[in-house]
Amino acid sequence: MGNRLKDNLNSQYFEAANSLTSKKARRRIVAYVESYDDIYFWRTVLSEFENDKRFFEVMLPSKGNLTRGKKSVLMNFLEGEPLGRDMIACVDADYDYLIQGRTRQSQKILASPYVFHTYVYAIENFQCYAPSLHNVCVSVALNDHRIFDFHEYFRQFSEVLFPLFVWSIMLYRNGNYPKFSITDLNRIADPGGFNVQNPEPSIANVKRKVRTKINDLQRQFPDAKDEYLFTKEDLKSLGVTPQTTYLYIQGHHLFDTVVSPILSKVCNLLRQERQNEIYHASAHKTQKRNEMSCYENSLQDIKVMLKKNTGYMSSEQFRQVQEDIRNYLDKE
Repeated sequence: MGNRLKDNLNSQYFEAANSLTSKKARRRIVAYVESYDDIYFWRTVLSEFENDKRFFEVMLPSKGNLTRGKKSVLMNFLEGEPLGRDMIACVDADYDYLIQGRTRQSQKILASPYVFHTYVYAIENFQCYAPSLHNVCVSVALNDHRIFDFHEYFRQFSEVLFPLFVWSIMLYRNGNYPKFSITDLNRIADPGGFNVQNPEPSIANVKRKVRTKINDLQRQFPDAKDEYLFTKEDLKSLGVTPQTTYLYIQGHHLFDTVVSPILSKVCNLLRQERQNEIYHASAHKTQKRNEMSCYENSLQDIKVMLKKNTGYMSSEQFRQVQEDIRNYLDKE
């Protein structure tokens, strides 16, 4: 048996294995994912659909050579060896959803009933779902005081970025992406210096960079108005709104460069507030010291708690993913 067959068994193998088990045994459906972090996310998605007749096993695409990533998950599928009813692929959408079949990979992902994607750029975008970020702060700092409006901030951030995001998708669709890459967009989508009490300058900084780049792109592509307007309306039909652009930019950039630094500053203030309450409490020194030690030992790491955040389950985009799984199972 060749190495590729050992590492990437196709759906027929799992169907045959299921047929050999007792009729009373639950059907095993293998779900291949991109990385270790994706295992937890897709387990969250798929758990709802397990019952006494079926269960999912979420795994990386290869145990033999430790290869990971989207290309590894889709390798057999793109080379013609089909997935099937007992073997599915669960991947980040990246731009493949929004470019709507302009590449071979995008075509295959959108056409296959056995490939499921996140709709938003990646699982990190779900973890950074703005309405859930206050709860992340509570889990980190153990302080439920709402000192910052995450939902409003990312609404403004998204509205400022949306016109340039339309340019990005348009240029990826028509093959001109070297003129404005995702990396270029990330540099502009970096708020830079952020102040919890005064966040407006960080939004203004992004707005200034967006305006400068749009002027540059308009000079490079003076006849792109109609294509731009079409792309804009098409993106809206795909679920992208000016208020939710942050969910569709590169996930690692959003997680590491935008959301984590903001959460860090908010959580630091919440920790200081709690520590001040303990310090000024009317108690003797030993009790205060014990209370402070107890509080500090209970604090959590921001990125760890952000990765464990499941507040995105109330989002429209997450419900789309669930609906795709539901339709696949209903047809089966």
